[in-house]
Amino acid sequence: MLVIGVTGNIGSGKSTVCRILAKLDATIIDADKLGHETYKPYSQAWQEMVAAFGKDIIKADGEIDREKLGRIVFSQPDALACLNQIVHPKAYRLAEERIETCRRQGAKVVALEATLLIEAGWADLVNKIWLVVASESIVLQRLTPHEEGNESQILARLKSQMPAEEKMKYADELIYNDGNISQLEARVTELWHKLRII
Repeated sequence: MLVIGVTGNIGSGKSTVCRILAKLDATIIDADKLGHETYKPYSQAWQEMVAAFGKDIIKADGEIDREKLGRIVFSQPDALACLNQIVHPKAYRLAEERIETCRRQGAKVVALEATLLIEAGWADLVNKIWLVVASESIVLQRLTPHEEGNESQILARLKSQMPAEEKMKYADELIYNDGNISQLEARVTELWHKLRII
C-alpha cells in the first residue's frame, strides 16, 4: 500500500486535490478531522487545552470554541506551539490507526491530507509527499468569502505556517494551484499515473 502525504498551507487546495484522488480510487484520511476528534469534551486533550488556555474557550455545551481558541493561538507563536503539543501526538496516533485499518482492508493508495505534515513530524507516516502551492493573493481570494475571519486573520494564520518555499525541500512532487479546476485535475491525474499502482 502506498501512502501519499498531501500537504500545503491553508487555502492552497489540498482538499480539492484529495477529492480528485478519491475519484481516482484513493482512500482519504483528513488530519484536520482527526485533530477535531481530540477536541471532544472532557477528553484528555480537552482538559489540557482548558488548563492551558482557560475556561473562556469552552462554549455552553462543553465544546471548545475553536474560533476563540484560533484568535489566541494564531496571534501568539508560543500559544500555537502549546496547542500543537497537545493535539499533534494524539492526532498522529489516530492517523497511524486509520492507515493500518486501510492496509488491513486492502487499500492500494491512501492520501493523508495534513496541513502540518512536515512541521508536526508526520513524514514517517507517508511514502511520498505532494505539496500543493498557491500564491497569497489566490489564497485570500479563496478564503475571504468562506472564512468567518477577515483578511488580517487569514494572513495571521498563513504567517503562522512554514513558508511553502521551506516545505518544497521535503516534497517529492509539487502541485501549483493558481489555475482552474481542470488544470488541477490534469496535474493530479498525471501524478497518479506516475505512481504505477499495480
